[in-house]
Amino acid sequence: MRIFSFILMGILLIGCKKKDPPKPPESAKLVFPQTNSECTTGVSLNETTSRVEFQWLAANFAETYELRVKNLNTNITQTISTQGLSAQLPIEKGAQFSWFVNSKNSQVAQATASETWHFYNAGSETTHAPFPPEILSPKSAESVFKDINNEVTLDWQGADLDNDIIGYDVYFSTENPPETMVTTTSQNITSYKVTVTSNTVYYWRIVAKDQEGNTADSGIFSFKAL
Repeated sequence: MRIFSFILMGILLIGCKKKDPPKPPESAKLVFPQTNSECTTGVSLNETTSRVEFQWLAANFAETYELRVKNLNTNITQTISTQGLSAQLPIEKGAQFSWFVNSKNSQVAQATASETWHFYNAGSETTHAPFPPEILSPKSAESVFKDINNEVTLDWQGADLDNDIIGYDVYFSTENPPETMVTTTSQNITSYKVTVTSNTVYYWRIVAKDQEGNTADSGIFSFKAL
């Protein structure tokens, strides 16, 4: 009788145990085309278009992947879904693109995005605009502590296939979009200290410039000073 009671208690405990909530998919690791590079492996379809294969690594808890490729010249985004770890898209020759992959599964509503990479699809161009500067810190919507001088350091990095960046314009303001250019740095200076006030949200962006007069904008980022 006692043994039966223990067995019954064990069954009840197992039956009452809560199931773990479903796990969201982790982010995929991008492989190709590599960031800040020129893709020369596309299959030519005609004078203006080639077919490029995008590749990434498997993400834990992911069932499907959504590839999103944006033409930075036209701002047109192409999207394709797959269960595999690669997908092909026809894209414009000689244009600059950004791309990332959303990991998805059927158990949770939200998708998890990978990093965003940039590349040029090879064409007949002889000069290239810089890639959009990559913001390192503060990250967008981050809360950061000012230093003893009431300053926060803005950090970024730039890249250009022609390696001819001549400098960066720094825009910084409490207004969105930030239209006040606070400084211009040389190509070797990729940080700048700004004076801030506690409990205030700031907006900033970086514009890279090259020797041919081409520019590239990082997009707008924000942070809250503490």
